[in-house]
Amino acid sequence: MYLLGYDIGSSSIKASLVNAETGKCVAEDFSPKQEMSITALRAGWAEQHPDQWWNNLKIATLSILNTSKVSPADIKAIGISYQMHGLVIIDKQQQVLRPSIIWCDSRAVPYGENAFKTIGKTTCLEHLLNSPGNFTAAKLAWIKQHEPELYDKIDKIMLPGDYIAMRMTGKAVTTISGLSEGIFWDFKKNYISKPLLDYFGFSSNILPDIVPTFGIQGELMPHIAKELGLAAGIPVTYRAGDQPNNALSLNVFNPGEIAATAGTSGVVYGVNAQINYDPLSRVNMFAHVNHSVDQPRLGVLLCINGTSILNTWIKNNVAPENLSYKEIDQLAATVPVGAAGLSVLPFGNGAERVLSNKETGCSINGINFNIHSKAHVIRAAQEGIAFSFKYGIDIMNNLGMEIKVIRAGKANMFLSSLFRETLSTITGATIELYDTDGAIGAAKGAGIGVGIFKNNEEAFASLTKMETITPNRKQEEAVHIAYDKWENTLNTVLSSSCTEK
Repeated sequence: MYLLGYDIGSSSIKASLVNAETGKCVAEDFSPKQEMSITALRAGWAEQHPDQWWNNLKIATLSILNTSKVSPADIKAIGISYQMHGLVIIDKQQQVLRPSIIWCDSRAVPYGENAFKTIGKTTCLEHLLNSPGNFTAAKLAWIKQHEPELYDKIDKIMLPGDYIAMRMTGKAVTTISGLSEGIFWDFKKNYISKPLLDYFGFSSNILPDIVPTFGIQGELMPHIAKELGLAAGIPVTYRAGDQPNNALSLNVFNPGEIAATAGTSGVVYGVNAQINYDPLSRVNMFAHVNHSVDQPRLGVLLCINGTSILNTWIKNNVAPENLSYKEIDQLAATVPVGAAGLSVLPFGNGAERVLSNKETGCSINGINFNIHSKAHVIRAAQEGIAFSFKYGIDIMNNLGMEIKVIRAGKANMFLSSLFRETLSTITGATIELYDTDGAIGAAKGAGIGVGIFKNNEEAFASLTKMETITPNRKQEEAVHIAYDKWENTLNTVLSSSCTEK
């Protein structure tokens, strides 16, 4: 008896096959092996066609079936994790009308900001728990104004995971968690926000029907089963955005528990039992996977857009050619903490929510041509990513979330000993690393949804801690000095951008 999980990322599509009896992953793969392309027709734009996701999902699925030799008939449920905040629009024939405007696209910022001002800050924060910002609703507003002929053809709007589930089942549905990440959900009235729909001029008919996060959401259609090499009728029983799902995969369900990830973007995600919000809307509040009216569970999400994407850029454009990431980390470790006064601001992947939706760009500050080398730039970049986490975690702490332990999968930036030690030392938090990922989490979520697991404790009983990182007390003073310099540089850049406006 097996469970199939997918993680629909912006870099790749990952598939994992989990043995439901042992909780262990028996096969996993991802496609493509190089990062998926992101189209940017203008600065600040970012689009991907959903066909790209689907084609890579097929490749990953066929690979794990071939590797595992598991009979498709033994797969009992499918779970889907997906990149958040994207927008897919389809017509009545369920055909995609244009490439998806994905999470790191910044074009909709003015639309969200105007909605925030017009609907009212108090109303938005008390009901939506966020500014409409650069989220899915604001992206749709951009299409409504700039591509009215396409807007008029829309039958349904979808998040990336909704689209993948629809391709599998033929059913266009979504979840409360999904609607909340699009900033469509009113947490006070526990329904779709009428003031937001009215402001943007959206009909509620373009929103898919709501299904539970866990439960049968549709079944694999015969022709799609044939295309994927699977058995017809397998139910899709779980879907969630990548950050709530990452928390799920680390068994983070309850208030005070914290999960982190550092892929293309970096996230610290904590669970809160109180309907609360950041007055400056720099961190976000969404319905967690186990949220209900009777028992609120909100995911408090700090997002840094420029994390692993900066590390990849450094590897491709700064580091000596043909070095592995491990060798790059070793090169960075040859220079001291603080990179001899060099600071890197990692904000080069669109508007940053934590910076109040400013798009400052990435910058390297304090270069001395007589001192600094590639190794210094690499170290400063990794420290800059860790420092951006610290900057956001301070905001979360001010909301009353005391962060002492951070759980993460041993992947992406958390493979870097320099990054994780810097993060632990600057925040004072212990970091626990686990052998899991989003696709494995989605598979186990599917197991909960189909009833194979009674609850999350049973689903994640096999979760094993791989490593624990604690603050380096010997380097604590030097790390804090480097952070103070980094923060002063950031404040100067932010002040400058305000002056320019």
